[in-house]
Amino acid sequence: MTIEHQKSAVDSPGRLQWLRLSQTHWIFIAMVLGVVIGYCFPDGPNTGRFHASDLQVLSTLFLRMIKLLLAPLIFSTLVVGIAGHGDDMRRVGRLALRSLAYFEVVTTLALIVGLTIVNVVKPGVGIHLGPDAPTTGIDAAPVTPSFSGILEHLVPQSIIDAAARNDALQIVFFSVLFAVSLSQVPGAAKWVVLTFCESLTEVMFKLVGLVMMVAPFGIGGAIAATVGKNGVAVLGNLGVLVLTLYGSLIAFALLVLLPIALLARVPIQRFLKAVKTPWLVAFTTSSSEAALPMAFQNMELLGVPRHIAAFVLPTGYSFNMDGTTLYLAIASLFVAQAAGMDLSLRQQILMMLTLMLTSKGGAALPRSSLVILTATAVQFGLPLQGVALMLGVDALMDMARTSINVVGNCLATVLMARWDGSFALSAECSRTLTDVPLSSATTFSPMEGATI
Repeated sequence: MTIEHQKSAVDSPGRLQWLRLSQTHWIFIAMVLGVVIGYCFPDGPNTGRFHASDLQVLSTLFLRMIKLLLAPLIFSTLVVGIAGHGDDMRRVGRLALRSLAYFEVVTTLALIVGLTIVNVVKPGVGIHLGPDAPTTGIDAAPVTPSFSGILEHLVPQSIIDAAARNDALQIVFFSVLFAVSLSQVPGAAKWVVLTFCESLTEVMFKLVGLVMMVAPFGIGGAIAATVGKNGVAVLGNLGVLVLTLYGSLIAFALLVLLPIALLARVPIQRFLKAVKTPWLVAFTTSSSEAALPMAFQNMELLGVPRHIAAFVLPTGYSFNMDGTTLYLAIASLFVAQAAGMDLSLRQQILMMLTLMLTSKGGAALPRSSLVILTATAVQFGLPLQGVALMLGVDALMDMARTSINVVGNCLATVLMARWDGSFALSAECSRTLTDVPLSSATTFSPMEGATI
């Protein structure tokens, strides 16, 4: 067959069109197939030689691939997120301090909302992962450490050892110290190391993309094994989990973001008009990165000075992921509930503090929170089988949490402009504030936007 004939066969209507399905489509297909396989081949002594739980190896391999990303991804993103903005933070002074303080307060409120609702709804209760659920906790950091034990464990004796054990807290501690030290290094030495870390970040993003290409296999295996062990009733728990997240995000928007906007005298109608299209892009693509250039442009049209939007949006891109932090609170406790782990309030607060650290500098690309959640599971001995259980509905949850990330960052830019008195509405703003073409969503780099 000639090249022309091959091309014609691929492009002909109805021929090989199934190969062009998006990853989200493949994930849903894998989820459905997993349910069917789990229902048709349940576990039991009289159900034949093949059991759906035999496919658990697929999700195990996928999660091992996720774990190998943890150390370099956390290190590179934190170094770039801190040292990469070092000059800007000195230049804008008060803006940087106000922004970072606001980010910490709002993300803490997001964790509180998620923690409260997941303890009330308890979506993971009744799943019963079983005694053979694999756990990956580290001996040096039990779930019930003393305060002095926490401080001792926070400081690694060797970053190589911490990376080998995927100890997220110790990796974060070293990365923050390294980034702060790097920001104080003058001349070319700083930019050589920073450029290397930026390049490493880009490579890790690509590697995450490659690993996510096999996600449908891991998801299908996880769903099949779970349904085979627990029956189709387990799908009700996953539905409750999705509804819990959506309800929590709505509650966060109404109880936290809306009061902040009202107190800061943000023009609600114009803000909603400005954020509508970036929110829609983030919701449909599950990527904050795709919506960032449009958010930047619309915030400037709304009346936010360019230098504020150029600093706050990219910084929030790493440090103000409201939807993601809320999701992580719900997801981590969902796994604990599914594993039958009765965590005390103290243990839950410790887990939330860990999430506050490990979520900083997280990559704003689809499913990046899976890496953070896996790091938390490793840290606290939660079964990765519980993480795998959520993969089948992660696409639905990712859309919601990513879109809230974008809304929260847009609100932060208006708030910072209001704070220093530079926010200015005009009739021209109202007239020109229309939907920006989606093609512009690929022309803006977060690091480029950080310069002023």
